[in-house]
Amino acid sequence: MVKQDFNKQDSVLEASENIERIDDDAVIDIIEVEDPGSELEASEQMERRDEDAVIDVGDPYLELETSLMNELESLHPLSEKCTIHRVQESVRRLDEKAYTPQIVSIGPIHHGKPELKAMEEYKRRYLQQFLERTNQVRLKDFIKVVKENEEKVRDCYAETIEIDSDDFMKMILTDATFILELPFFILEDLFRLADIDISFDNQEKPSILKIIHNFTYFHWKRLGMEENFDESKYSGVKHLIDFLRISIIPLNPQLKERPEILITPSVKELHQAGVKFQLGLSKNLFDIRFRNGILEIPQFTVSSSLEIALKNLLAFEKSQCQDKFLNDYIIMMNYLVNTPKDVDILVQHQIIRNPIGDCEPVSSLIHRLNRRPRFRSRFLYSSLVEELNKYCRRPWHQWIATLKQNYFKTPWTTVSVIAATVLLILTAIQAICSILQVQ
Repeated sequence: MVKQDFNKQDSVLEASENIERIDDDAVIDIIEVEDPGSELEASEQMERRDEDAVIDVGDPYLELETSLMNELESLHPLSEKCTIHRVQESVRRLDEKAYTPQIVSIGPIHHGKPELKAMEEYKRRYLQQFLERTNQVRLKDFIKVVKENEEKVRDCYAETIEIDSDDFMKMILTDATFILELPFFILEDLFRLADIDISFDNQEKPSILKIIHNFTYFHWKRLGMEENFDESKYSGVKHLIDFLRISIIPLNPQLKERPEILITPSVKELHQAGVKFQLGLSKNLFDIRFRNGILEIPQFTVSSSLEIALKNLLAFEKSQCQDKFLNDYIIMMNYLVNTPKDVDILVQHQIIRNPIGDCEPVSSLIHRLNRRPRFRSRFLYSSLVEELNKYCRRPWHQWIATLKQNYFKTPWTTVSVIAATVLLILTAIQAICSILQVQ
């Protein structure tokens, strides 16, 4: 009995201590709650805690909601400064090689690919030579410029760049000194800091824009770039692809409402309708004109590098530019050049320069460029399409053209036709005279 009493006393004592501890905790909770604010605030906190507890137990969608919200919050924010996008997969599949670097990677999108690493050492050597010409500007000064612009540079890309800060700065600085396909502002800042003396004949030091213009004109003048440099055209230029597009687009585009049925005769059909072809005096590719039955087209030089440049310009234009001038040009050329015979006619008039010799690859090239065209409400060549169709609908033009092309192609056929016509007239006169004599 004594032992049992002691046990009961211990249990009572234990229970009493537990109650005291609970009371102490309650007091502490009250003190902790009361400390940051008023009793009303504490009451609201307790209510929210109770609501959360209820949700935790009763809401089966909370875990999924939390998981999805975390994924959404981790997305790379799309800045208004975003100017560099990866080519759409649907476009890339049409010709993957045209949109994928084959020798060297520039910028973070293709950085680190094993097949492109061979050029990394050459890029570092370019950086080394660049630093030797920078009039004692230290490497850390260039690093500082890149670091100050790191967030701005990352915002230029449409996807999250999974490269840590130090490696990202190394890559940007190395690539910027090697080639000019990076956000333009970082090139301007580095060039300004470098203060390299590259003036000629005591002339003023050229701007980075002037240097890039000289570079692109040398390599891409066949796209219709003007030799004269007008710096005001390039305010707000984003990168080298944007620079090249600004250099070749028409200065005074005449956009009109697109015809309901957008179609025009091919070069062969225009030729049969009596249209003459002439090499355009303008160097601008887009400057196609039709006047007095003569279609003037600027020269188009065929090459594999031209195809790659045009495809990348088209991809950039479709994804980031409001005006689709190059898209409209390719649509128009695709209508005109439908078969190798169309190419042959334009080659004869020196409008197409074709080092390949065979006309089939040229027509195939234009068809490849015209995959997935964008038809908008306004079209650059609406007036041209209407004029060509109107000319071809007049039967008189086609009759004259048929006569010239079939019966006056050579001096001998011309003489033959004239002789046959004279003979026919004399025969008719003789027949008339015979009838008159009989009467």
